[in-house]
Amino acid sequence: MVKNYVDFNEAVESALANAEATTLKEILGLEKALGRVFSQDVICQKNLPSFNNSAMDGFAIKASDAGSTLRVKELIYAGEVKEASLGEGECYKIMTGAQVPSDVDTIIPIENVLKFENGEVTLPETVRKGDALRLKGEETKEGERLFKEGEEITARTIAVLASQGIVSVEVYKKLSIAVVSTGNELKEPWESASEDEIYNCNSYAIISTLQSKGFDASYIKVIPDNLEETISFVSDLKSYDIIITSGGISMGDADFVGRAFEANGLLTLFDGVNIKPGRPIMMGRMDKTFVICLPGNPLTAMANLYLFALPIIRKIQGHAAHHHNIEVAQNKMAFKTKAGRVNVALGRLNAGLFTVTRGNKYGSGMITVIEESNAMLITSSASKGCEEDVYVKVIRLDGMYLQESIDIFN
Repeated sequence: MVKNYVDFNEAVESALANAEATTLKEILGLEKALGRVFSQDVICQKNLPSFNNSAMDGFAIKASDAGSTLRVKELIYAGEVKEASLGEGECYKIMTGAQVPSDVDTIIPIENVLKFENGEVTLPETVRKGDALRLKGEETKEGERLFKEGEEITARTIAVLASQGIVSVEVYKKLSIAVVSTGNELKEPWESASEDEIYNCNSYAIISTLQSKGFDASYIKVIPDNLEETISFVSDLKSYDIIITSGGISMGDADFVGRAFEANGLLTLFDGVNIKPGRPIMMGRMDKTFVICLPGNPLTAMANLYLFALPIIRKIQGHAAHHHNIEVAQNKMAFKTKAGRVNVALGRLNAGLFTVTRGNKYGSGMITVIEESNAMLITSSASKGCEEDVYVKVIRLDGMYLQESIDIFN
């Protein structure tokens, strides 16, 4: 049987179109909310700042008194509330963060006055009205939207929430992700492996990558190369939101994974993509479970995890930003690719310069190539390579994600 491999863009669009965001929600305290995704908009409860205050240690004055010598009527500390009480030729001395009375409109820092002694301060001739005065609600006003549903909660987000007196938030419930590998030749790292056997690195690489991106995943086990056992095993995974496998989906006689999922009702979106490395990749939906079957070779599995799987998982988790951020860089080393398919070239991106790893001469079964790389360049199917010093579009392996997609080929 000859497979008809789908186009790269078709695979991406089909997978994302069928990746439905979770609807399950929960309420968490701020101490547990880092990295989670808002499941509803967050509205400003209290003006930021909540009162006019001084941005500097200095003097609270009327701008119209520029060039004058004023008497300091009183000192205002942060946390104090003072009523307007200035007379002619008077000002306040004020500390950073202190509430500013309504009868002044400008703060002049101590270092900017001409003279300060014996309780009197001499102002320069030029004073800009409103300097160093933080106005009530100038950051965000009560009733305005602070954060949108679908935004990720960062440490900066938590600082804003805490400033509002918000101690708990509604977020999307974390996805349940099952990770499995296939192959009788696989041994776990704690087992003894002969020269004819290999250690199971894919599952560990996949799970640790997911963890680094804020997702939890459960390692189930290695599925033996037996169709009946695989069908039964897959049936027990239907409670998971996402299943990620590696291996068992190529054209070999012992590649049972695809058939086992189909026997369990998988609606296949595509089975193979015209890309190198990574052609044997399959995705689909099995009831409410999204299935991602990655190739068995380590480098190919990881490249496809970054390129295809992570955007899908982010979308299912409720992230509004789930499209790869595409960066423009200058290619520093010419390399060749084969036309007629999309090619992934791993490399290092540093200070706007992209250098392909090992001259783009490596095998899909290699492991250390991924560790040596921090970015990938995706060539069009018409490309036969990339010349030195031309500008290219690349994806960082640990890059940001955007709400809108960017065409990587144009």
